Amino acid sequence: MADSIKIVATNRKARHLYEILETLEAGIVLKGSEVKSLRQGKVSFVDAFAKVDRDEVWLYNLHIPPYEKGGYVNHEPLRTRKLLLHSREVSKLQAQTDAKGLTLVPLKIYFRKSYAKVELGLGKGKTLYDKREAIAERDTKRRMERGKRDGGEE
Repeated sequence: MADSIKIVATNRKARHLYEILETLEAGIVLKGSEVKSLRQGKVSFVDAFAKVDRDEVWLYNLHIPPYEKGGYVNHEPLRTRKLLLHSREVSKLQAQTDAKGLTLVPLKIYFRKSYAKVELGLGKGKTLYDKREAIAERDTKRRMERGKRDGGEE
């Protein structure tokens, strides 16, 4: 039986700003009101990143707005959240981010079964030239697809 996955949000800007070299899945430690807010699909990836600190991985600047019906037990929207990874994965990420100057970027948040998960990407920042090249490549691909579609209908 396949795992049921419900994607909450994707960070589309990450693939524009970074060249993603590798992806991995991590669990995320959340409070109850955060889970309820996530299930409503409310999350913002603006300026979000992950960092290895003392053999633990932490997620910074991920904005999960307070749950409307949360009352006084609501959470802080921009709090730092712990990510759950195996120790060998953490040490591998530590080595790659330190030596090669790579960045950990959250790509998407989803629920697998009933657990909240984050897909992290190990990315290298793109230069302005790389971004323009990717846009030009995408545009030519679209033009070719339109040409095929329009030419095949005649």
